[in-house]
Amino acid sequence: MTIAWPDFEKVDMRVGVITDAQPFLEARRPALKLWIDFGPLGTKRSSAQITERYRPEDLVGRRIVAVVNFPPKQIGPFVSEVLVLGAYNETNEVILLRPDADVAPGCRVG
Repeated sequence: MTIAWPDFEKVDMRVGVITDAQPFLEARRPALKLWIDFGPLGTKRSSAQITERYRPEDLVGRRIVAVVNFPPKQIGPFVSEVLVLGAYNETNEVILLRPDADVAPGCRVG
């Protein structure tokens, strides 16, 4: 399916820095709770099913890319505010997307 440029422009993708990561023990499927600093947008939370490849302690300080303009989603007792983006590898693990150079938290991806 092809989309028009104005449709793509509606998706607000930003770079953020993970400031905290904790196991999400109440989740139905293994997941982590992430707190992500988006600079001028503030700190947002996300639930991410990335436990096969990432440990919480290894994620703190890591830059990621996320969609920041989806509505919040209640996942058990946790509210996920952004969608962290990743690509699936050949074994179906999520590999987090990140910039290849340091950019400021909150920078727009386009």
